[in-house]
Amino acid sequence: MHLQLIDWAIVIGYLAFALGVCLFYVRRASRGTSEFFVSGRAAPWWLLGTSMVATTFSTDTPNLVTNIVRQDGVAGNWVWWAFLLTGMLTVFFYAKLWRRSGVMTDLEFYEIRYAGLSAALVRCFRSIYLGLFFNCVIMASVTLAAVKIASILLGWSAGVTVIWCAVLAVAFSVTAGLWGVVVTDFVQFIMAMTGAFTAAYFATQHEAVGGLAGLFGKLDPKTLSLLPDFNNWEAALSVLIIPLTVQWWSVWYPGAEPGGGSYIAQRMLAAKDEKHSIGATLWFNVAHYALRPWPWIIVALCSMIVYPTLEDIRTAFPNVDPNLIGNDIAYPAMLKFLPAGFMGIMAASLIAAYVSTIDTHLNWGASYLVHDLYQRFIRPRASEKHYVLVSRLVTAMLMVCAAVLVFFLETAKDSFDLMLSIGAGTGLIYLLRWFWWRINAWSEIAAMISSFSIAIGLFVARKCGAPLSTHITLAISVAATTAVWVIVTFATRPTNRETLVKFYRLIRPFGPGWRDIRKETGLGPSPDSLSHAVLGWVFGCALVYAALFGAGSYLYGNITLGTVFLAVFLASAAGLAWLLTRILRESPNEPRDT
Repeated sequence: MHLQLIDWAIVIGYLAFALGVCLFYVRRASRGTSEFFVSGRAAPWWLLGTSMVATTFSTDTPNLVTNIVRQDGVAGNWVWWAFLLTGMLTVFFYAKLWRRSGVMTDLEFYEIRYAGLSAALVRCFRSIYLGLFFNCVIMASVTLAAVKIASILLGWSAGVTVIWCAVLAVAFSVTAGLWGVVVTDFVQFIMAMTGAFTAAYFATQHEAVGGLAGLFGKLDPKTLSLLPDFNNWEAALSVLIIPLTVQWWSVWYPGAEPGGGSYIAQRMLAAKDEKHSIGATLWFNVAHYALRPWPWIIVALCSMIVYPTLEDIRTAFPNVDPNLIGNDIAYPAMLKFLPAGFMGIMAASLIAAYVSTIDTHLNWGASYLVHDLYQRFIRPRASEKHYVLVSRLVTAMLMVCAAVLVFFLETAKDSFDLMLSIGAGTGLIYLLRWFWWRINAWSEIAAMISSFSIAIGLFVARKCGAPLSTHITLAISVAATTAVWVIVTFATRPTNRETLVKFYRLIRPFGPGWRDIRKETGLGPSPDSLSHAVLGWVFGCALVYAALFGAGSYLYGNITLGTVFLAVFLASAAGLAWLLTRILRESPNEPRDT
């Protein structure tokens, strides 16, 4: 595959525009860490929400979806569709609380919620664990997908691709801080979606596919089903039952953290006020789960006809490194059929998807290592200019680490499963710590250590031949980790009363979990409504799932079922619109910072 002159013109034009945006914001980002990491807390909901969507749409995302569809059918996507339940919880239970906290990073939260050495310890540990280790695994996975795409599109070696990716990512991320990231993300999202729909259209036009009718007529109905085959209990358990009953609330995964966290929390903290924080997370969940999946799924299904086996891909691309051939490479392999001009749009959109994700992760990781580690524990009284300089140096260092790690991964699915297993069992504590005063820093430390240790132990056991499936190891990790942190919670002293009272005065969480502390403050009930939050969660989930499955039903030609989903969508939209007027009325007009 080769790009023509018009294709290169489109790619270079996009890169020039993105670099121009970054240069425009470089002076503003240099004012201080608040501008560099949270955009001066002045960003609107539509920009922040789109930035969240753009970040979660990376080069590895369509590859991952293609891998899932080719292995487990369309229903296999429940492994990430289930995270909508987490996302909507963030919208209606946590978005206002995060913005109300006024912290710069979600790790700073630890020292307003907890106290003493244990609070400092967990903040320090997670700044390294998440900012360096976890973050670099994610960036390496994203870059690995770029390597596979470049090997197909351009015939580049892994080394050449990694070098170019690192140069582009560092050039964009070190200059303009979060303002540059979110503004370029807006354009990158439009380009990425244009490329995704373009790829889906031309994939269906392939002579072997024969349009949508031909596609759906040539594939096994079990592959197309939105639900797994319940006659295969093992598959149904791993694909649907575990994700919907256990995984969504128990697993920490970047972009889908229970209670919000990482770069999702960063966007909420950068919002103008609590209303914009709610709007940003709501738009993110709608676009992420309802708008984006079907173009990827269509291309993945087409690839099953054009390239039924991995050997077909090897034959079509004999110059590609055999070590890179896997089900996930079928997505870039389908781009072979794009005509000139459209190939340039697709290439630019994939570069945009890559840059949007990497820039966010570099900025997010640097915020942990600089604000929560360097500034907090190593050099607490330096100037803002010094911290911005260190932030830029750390950004470059993170990219180098991720680039090296690329050569130790094989597929996007590998890193996805790894991160799910390492974060298994910690999710519940991130949901409850806002609403139950008894949880303390030692609870979180115990959850992190046990989750990591159990995940490594089970990984070794599987490598040694133990017959443990992915869903069984997940269930074991969740049960064991939850038991450990609950025991530690009651075996250790609670956070001191003064810190708890101060936290309640700042956050004003609702529910019965703070009843005793609330009495000590002398304050009335929370300004937020528990019933409104629950109802919003139900309406939001119904709206997005109805949109997702309604679109699929219409694509499949099932008009009756599609119309039923449309009715659910419209009813949920009406209910959500009515409810949002009341929820937003509960939020203050002005932001509350600490």
